[in-house]
Amino acid sequence: MVSRPVKEATILHALIPIVILVAALSYAILVHEAAPHIPLIVGTIVAAAVAVFMLGTPWDELEEGMRSTLSATLQAILILMIVGTLIGLWILSGTIPAMIYYGLQILSPAVFLPAAFIICCIVSLATGTSWGTAGTVGIALTGIGIGLGMPAGMVAGAVVSGAYFGDKLSPLSDTTNLSPAMAGSSLFAHIKHMLYTSIPAFAISLVLYAVLGMRFAGKELDVGRINEILDALRANFTISPLLLIPPLVVILLIAMKIPALPGLIGGSVLGGIFAAIFQGASVGDIIGSAHYGFEIESGVAVVDRLLNRGGLDGMMWTVALIICALTFGGVMEKTGMLRAIGTKLFAMAKTTGSLVLSTAISCLAINILAADQYLSIVLPGRLFKDEYAKRDLAPKNLSRVLEGAGTVTSALIPWNTCGAFMAVTLGVSPLVFLPYAFFNLLVPIINVIYGYTGFSMAKVADE
Repeated sequence: MVSRPVKEATILHALIPIVILVAALSYAILVHEAAPHIPLIVGTIVAAAVAVFMLGTPWDELEEGMRSTLSATLQAILILMIVGTLIGLWILSGTIPAMIYYGLQILSPAVFLPAAFIICCIVSLATGTSWGTAGTVGIALTGIGIGLGMPAGMVAGAVVSGAYFGDKLSPLSDTTNLSPAMAGSSLFAHIKHMLYTSIPAFAISLVLYAVLGMRFAGKELDVGRINEILDALRANFTISPLLLIPPLVVILLIAMKIPALPGLIGGSVLGGIFAAIFQGASVGDIIGSAHYGFEIESGVAVVDRLLNRGGLDGMMWTVALIICALTFGGVMEKTGMLRAIGTKLFAMAKTTGSLVLSTAISCLAINILAADQYLSIVLPGRLFKDEYAKRDLAPKNLSRVLEGAGTVTSALIPWNTCGAFMAVTLGVSPLVFLPYAFFNLLVPIINVIYGYTGFSMAKVADE
């Protein structure tokens, strides 16, 4: 049997599966509030059909494209699974409850807005989730702020900014692991490189919240809801500053350049030991929390929502989503459809600055069109990876832009899964809190500025 010659993919071929994917995601998410997994599978089927029937690509090549893409991100998937066990064990040990407990202590009427921002930063760093932060401590802080007469958008903006500070920096965050996997960087190199953009954005945001909060300095703070959380934490956990040792150890391991997997496994083991020592947990409790996540009925709904999470099983939804997204990306890449899109974009990106700008715009566009932050990392990551390498730019530059333009902008779009969650959870539309989500607005801008100035744009030999 004579095989047909394989045609070169054009921009028109590439647009067919992308348009179908965007339509399927929009319909499923906006109309039925469904998860993006099945629409991604539909998009993959369409992309494969275009490849086989219009381009003449053999099926075994498509399978090879899927396998190679998944193989490249196997480490990230393994890290996500370990992170699930770490979260469950850190909650069981009292480490995460202690971080939340001490974080809530810094509240005072004069500094409510910057304190709310800092508290959400602490909780999101501890948990690695913007949704969990906003859905628990964020709800309490929003209610308190509104009770003080503060504009709801202003308070929600501080909450969202703090929530995404940890979401993009915490090694427990799925997007923090996904971004370097897509760019070809390492987890810890990615986190360290993001400090160049995150620290200035954090400092500027903190100053802006302090300035905005000055007008509320004379009002009294109703601490009833905060005290309720503190009482519930004290009643269910032994709280001690010693419980802050596990995250400090993980930070030390990062500084010592220990690879991510053994470093996080060490943090999980330490969490299990601390659970036995401080909370009297049995071996069965430790195994259960590591596998199925932590469970508690404290009598305080906000505490239960915050702490009933983690475990290996808790990461399977995200792992399945990543596999679906990477399968679509693998087909698009193997057939050259991603390259066809990239050729158009690269033609406009003559300088490093314009390349970074094109990457950031691509992340934002996918967040708007596809309504999913994972796709805003996966697709541009696969698309721009080779171009950054050709220009002698280290992969951590690309991973920093993916996180700084994909992750943080997702919450600012009302129909994106993240924006919709924040709207429902905080009771404030993203269009209302967008002007006050300073951290989310500043990070993409700082990334683009660095691209044009060349500051901290590491070369391949530097990584």
